[in-house]
Amino acid sequence: MSFGRKGVVANELDISGATHLLQGSREFLRMWSRPGGQATCLIDPAALGADPAVFGIALVDSVRHGARAWANACGISEEEALARIWFGVDAERQSPTDLGKEVH
Repeated sequence: MSFGRKGVVANELDISGATHLLQGSREFLRMWSRPGGQATCLIDPAALGADPAVFGIALVDSVRHGARAWANACGISEEEALARIWFGVDAERQSPTDLGKEVH
């Protein structure tokens, strides 16, 4: 499956080819990045429930999916992509570049 760029927000992912995978699900996270800048994250905890651990599980799932996406897009192994992603996660945990702010 290939995702394109199409939607209401500039550079929004086109998920029209994946709608069958989303039936019965709820969106809980959207993320954007600026080149060389910070990421913007909009999170709806209500879509996951009361336990924040569920969000952690979803994040690790997304890391694994991300490794596969980078491997396919860049011609590297999933293991190499996964190692680089965890490197970035560990670096950000040790020295946060953004502590976030609440959006109303």
